Amino acid sequence: MDTNTLILILVATVAAAVPLIFAGLGELVVEKSGVLNLGVEGMMIVGALCAFIVATETGYLWLATIVGAAAGALMALIFGFITLSLMANQVATGLALTIFGVGLSAFVGQAYTSVALDGIKNLSLPGLSSIPILGKLLFSYNILVYLALVAFMVIAWFLYKTRAGLILRAVGESPASAHALGYRVIRIRYFAVLFGGAMAGLAGAYLSLAYTPLWAEGMTAGRGWIALALVVFATWRPGRVLIGALLFGGVTIAQFHAQGLGVELPSQFLSMLPYLATIVVLVLISRDAGVIRLNAPASLGQPWHNELH
Repeated sequence: MDTNTLILILVATVAAAVPLIFAGLGELVVEKSGVLNLGVEGMMIVGALCAFIVATETGYLWLATIVGAAAGALMALIFGFITLSLMANQVATGLALTIFGVGLSAFVGQAYTSVALDGIKNLSLPGLSSIPILGKLLFSYNILVYLALVAFMVIAWFLYKTRAGLILRAVGESPASAHALGYRVIRIRYFAVLFGGAMAGLAGAYLSLAYTPLWAEGMTAGRGWIALALVVFATWRPGRVLIGALLFGGVTIAQFHAQGLGVELPSQFLSMLPYLATIVVLVLISRDAGVIRLNAPASLGQPWHNELH
């Protein structure tokens, strides 16, 4: 394998990891507040469709990106109302939200399956992009890739270096104690859920506007579920979410590269490698229950209301 091929694989790995970074970091913030949202896949695909429709009808890619994030946040608002205000089961509601989002996007998106879109282009930075090796490794991406990296740094800083982040984590650990100190637990959880939905919608917008600028039914291809697994894999730490997303992105690209090299394995087996890797990682992590208990927010998935405490 020559240097150019290796660089192309690394660049493709970063590009493939971006939707997982967006969705994984968003879900990390949600779970840090004590809420378990299994509707990430549904929010991603609705965000992808809404972003693609706006981009097709208006030609404004920046507006389409914002709309994609807003669509994800709207789906999250539905989830929040049902689980936080009506106190429904979070697992069942998240699963229902995913089924609803997948079905809704398939129905509404029928008219856009054959539409071509000139998507978000990679940035061209004179002088920097032409640097040997580093130029291609660091400056061969579109604006959303850099936004994902900025989001990682901001979220890590917010969670561990700010008072607001401390409050969010306190709500996830002990909502009763946070409420006793005067913090509005439900309101804080609403903000976390909306942020997670916006990040999932942004991940979907990246898929339909930049990664593969088109609309296809089921185009998220289970990435929302991988993002959920990624949070557990990372033991609820932002840095590990970033590393895990890159690893899963690398597995995705590796299976494409293997097909290109003519590896004599069924294409279906190669296509399932990212999901097989997800299962293997979760099994390995689940073997040490102490790590999960030590790092998972204590109130994760548990409903809470002021009147009960």
